[in-house]
Amino acid sequence: MEIGVTQIILGDMNIDDTLELCQAASYECVELTFRPGKDLDPDLSDSELEAVGKKCADAGVSIASVIANTADGGSLLSTSAEERSNQMKGLAKSLEICGKFGVTGTLLHPGQLQVDGTYEEVWDNLRGALQEMAPEAERNGCAIGLENVWNKFLLSPKETADFIDEVGSDWVGVYLDTANMMAYGYPEHWIRSLGSRIKKVHFKDFDRGQHKFVNLMDGDTDWVTVMSEFRAAGYDDSVVHEVGGDREVQIEMAKRMKEIVAL
Repeated sequence: MEIGVTQIILGDMNIDDTLELCQAASYECVELTFRPGKDLDPDLSDSELEAVGKKCADAGVSIASVIANTADGGSLLSTSAEERSNQMKGLAKSLEICGKFGVTGTLLHPGQLQVDGTYEEVWDNLRGALQEMAPEAERNGCAIGLENVWNKFLLSPKETADFIDEVGSDWVGVYLDTANMMAYGYPEHWIRSLGSRIKKVHFKDFDRGQHKFVNLMDGDTDWVTVMSEFRAAGYDDSVVHEVGGDREVQIEMAKRMKEIVAL
């Protein structure tokens, strides 16, 4: 497994500084985030994207996954068709960029569940949106990874597995965050239940007593069991951490990730 870091937690760090950090910390891969008005803008031209890919290759850092945010934002959990359409545009852009890079996965945060409507209505809307996007994912050779997040939706591994199975495409699965369920569950259960539905992985850790996210190996994660379950599920793709902190923390997290994947 390649270890890496996501730009989600690197603030406004540009691509050059991100790659320099990866080299200093010995990260093997990176998750790129494309945001309007930043150096990695979702509307970069093909030649500009090619230059980004070359920078990564020259640095010896592979691109594990991509996230593209558009100015319109949106939420696939909204009862508003316009809101859902806005996020569909962002997802389409993510898949397009992945296709140009040859990247095999994109992260999808579907949005926050709101009180209006019904749970079943939101379920059906999200399922329909992902079924609509699955052919685009296949065309670009990039799986859509639906992340388990604190959004009041898909709160158990069985529910999540059932949802993915209803979508019914090998190009739609789960981007598993190893700590986002730890306030109310166990990552081991999620890995066992989801199995091959897991497309990409974020490493985080969580201290249940303090009810907060902490540095890798400082929380309650049973990393020996987690790694055993990933291997039993046949997962051997990249693992990307999502732990905030300064440069020293990022270098330390790389060391700890190497220890974890060696378990």
